[in-house]
Amino acid sequence: MTARTTAPGTRAPDERTASAGPLDRLVRRPEVGALLGALLVFAFFSAVTERFLSPGGVATWLDDASTLGIVAVAVALLMVGGEFDLSAGVLTASTALVTAILSTRLGWHVWLALAASLVFALAVGALNGWLVVRTGLPSFIVTLGTFLALQGLNLGVTRLVTGTVQVSGMRSAAGYESAGFVFASTFPVGGTAFPVSVLWWVAVTVVAAVVLAHTRFGNRVFAVGGAAAAARAVGVPVRRTKVLLFTTTAGAAWLVGTIGILRFTSVQANQGVGLEFQYIVAAVIGGCLLTGGFGSAVGAALGALIFGMARQGIVYANWDSDWFQLFLGVLLLAAVLVNNALRRRAERTRR
Repeated sequence: MTARTTAPGTRAPDERTASAGPLDRLVRRPEVGALLGALLVFAFFSAVTERFLSPGGVATWLDDASTLGIVAVAVALLMVGGEFDLSAGVLTASTALVTAILSTRLGWHVWLALAASLVFALAVGALNGWLVVRTGLPSFIVTLGTFLALQGLNLGVTRLVTGTVQVSGMRSAAGYESAGFVFASTFPVGGTAFPVSVLWWVAVTVVAAVVLAHTRFGNRVFAVGGAAAAARAVGVPVRRTKVLLFTTTAGAAWLVGTIGILRFTSVQANQGVGLEFQYIVAAVIGGCLLTGGFGSAVGAALGALIFGMARQGIVYANWDSDWFQLFLGVLLLAAVLVNNALRRRAERTRR
């Protein structure tokens, strides 16, 4: 063992201000693991099946990833802030049902019905956030209650209004054409129609990444997720920040519900159940820690992209879809282990 010595009259370098190397800076990024995973999945299915890289194939798995990724990005911000939302999946169906019932049964203009369903979604998100910060209960419990309540409300109200568990007929509602163009149209790329949901996904990811990394609100999200008590002590509005994160998640659920009802022109009352776990898994694959204070919006978008590529790649390869659940479980465990390892390395490089 050798001891480091300093020449007389010179000062030893301060480790706190020492610049990290390129590798250290790279592993500090939460989305590194998701990026490597996305490249691996892309390369694998590109080699296994030719349909995966066909224009139609690319459009299909990007569409799958987009509707998942829009909410997954918002859920990632919420997880960075130290909370969960188990009601996001069923809320996509709730907002679609509100839009459909108001438009087809009460004769509202589609844009007015969309505004009403957005207010409903934001109210649900604000209620989730208010209950969490006022009661101190785990968000897992609070949003599980909201999940069950919304599921029962969807089924009960839909049966009461229509006599079935489905609302249809959106295509004949006033304002459908213009709303459908904004939320459910397609755009051509090389002669192939890509759904506009991909553009919404990219826009949501860019906005969330900028807000999280370059704004005061983003700093507050990391602070309340990493150490809420310390954040409160230095003046960070912890409660307001968390309520805003819950309403953001609800707004993203409304966007996906709107895309769905305008694309398919009908909605089932039991839609959306189970999606909440896929949102959380995509966020974890993207680098979010379950303990909060660490994560990335871009990583969550990449996590959703892995979902989309794997789900459609298995179909194109003519494999049994049951293998997707095995893939999902292995991927989740691998993501948690990699994220924890990257987090520990990042903490060491900062010391």
